[in-house]
Amino acid sequence: MTDGLADRACVPCRRGAPPLARDEAERLAARVPAWTVSPDGTRLSRRLTFGTFAEALDLVVRVSALAEAENHHPDIAFGWGYAEMSLTTHAIGGLHLNDLVMAAKIDRLARPERAPR
Repeated sequence: MTDGLADRACVPCRRGAPPLARDEAERLAARVPAWTVSPDGTRLSRRLTFGTFAEALDLVVRVSALAEAENHHPDIAFGWGYAEMSLTTHAIGGLHLNDLVMAAKIDRLARPERAPR
């Protein structure tokens, strides 16, 4: 349901570019329904659950490699059986299309054989 977002690349964002307005962020976030827009509209978040610590760690490692390749880095917290991801574009103090692209790419990584619960 990502409507091609996962096939796009994150592009450098100019400091000072306007962040997405909350209504636009919510409209675009409908394309990555597992993610939640924060009340202030500046962040996307998702919690994934797994059967083991190793499964959570595996996703974190794969997301880390993706983040380096895309030069767009989520905040990640994880532990036994869970991983929490949070995306924002610090340079503009809010959400950018890149955040939605990264969310869709993370969703794609989370789907293979060890799909989160």
